[in-house]
Amino acid sequence: MSRRLSVREERWLLRGAFVISRGAKTEARVIVVEIEQDGVVGRGEAVPYAHYGQTIDSELERIRALRADVECGLGRLELQAVAPAGAARNALDCALWDLEAKLSGKRAWESAGLSGLSPVTTCFTISLGEPDAMARAARLAADRPILKLKIGGPGDLDRVESVRDAAPSSRLVVDANEGLEFEDLRRLAPELARLGVLMIEQPLRASDDAALEGYASPVLLCADESLHTRADLAACARRYGAVNIKLDKCGGLTEALAVAAQARALGLQVMAGCMVATSLAMAPAMILAQGAQVVDLDGPLLLARDREHGLTFTGSVIAPPDGELWG
Repeated sequence: MSRRLSVREERWLLRGAFVISRGAKTEARVIVVEIEQDGVVGRGEAVPYAHYGQTIDSELERIRALRADVECGLGRLELQAVAPAGAARNALDCALWDLEAKLSGKRAWESAGLSGLSPVTTCFTISLGEPDAMARAARLAADRPILKLKIGGPGDLDRVESVRDAAPSSRLVVDANEGLEFEDLRRLAPELARLGVLMIEQPLRASDDAALEGYASPVLLCADESLHTRADLAACARRYGAVNIKLDKCGGLTEALAVAAQARALGLQVMAGCMVATSLAMAPAMILAQGAQVVDLDGPLLLARDREHGLTFTGSVIAPPDGELWG
């Protein structure tokens, strides 16, 4: 067996600014790993996230430090033991899944124990902004069945009311990205229930979410920044009713599937989420999305253009990936 690993940064322009409570960006900076073996190339894509202490350079360094191991045949299970959860491990893990599929002729979803992949319906994200601006964005997306709107500051109720008025038929998910205090949540949650919001993602800072223990929220609460790997699930089960599983947080599809199985065993609902990235990053998450109560894999819809052989979106419905893309 002869392998060769290569890794690079890519930049993909967004259609417009993507704004959450912590800041804004106009491009997606991603890392792409390619592992070539016997003339076959497996690919994986990941997004380093500064909020978790990651940079493009730090994750490139982590991947390059594992080059010799990968080129000597390191497998997905061994990878879990030698690399921490995060973007670097995600890119490597997904590239290994893709390589295995292409070498064996067996689709990745088969290796994951599934009989096939079904299309899924994704949320469509409305960036944080003034209520009028969010209403305009929601009006343009009012035919989408699920809208996810970013909140996290004064005027949040006005934002949600404006989006609800602009898209009366859409189901709503609200994502605070740790932007609320506990008293804000207690005040806001009954109003969000009145407006038909089905889920509130990560209302409090992860370091403060012990305050949620014993709180009977009128709207389902979903952990995002508080949930990375299986080690976080016990605490999440005491504080939330759902968890947002992202490959970049878990460190790849291998851990993400294990997190989902254990979350369900604990009675938690599962949300399959993403960072803003291309279809190459979304394709592995389509396996995770099977059976998820909420799917948020709209990253490619936020880009000015997607990569070749990208996922097919029909409105908000995502078709399973072609083998030329991944898996």
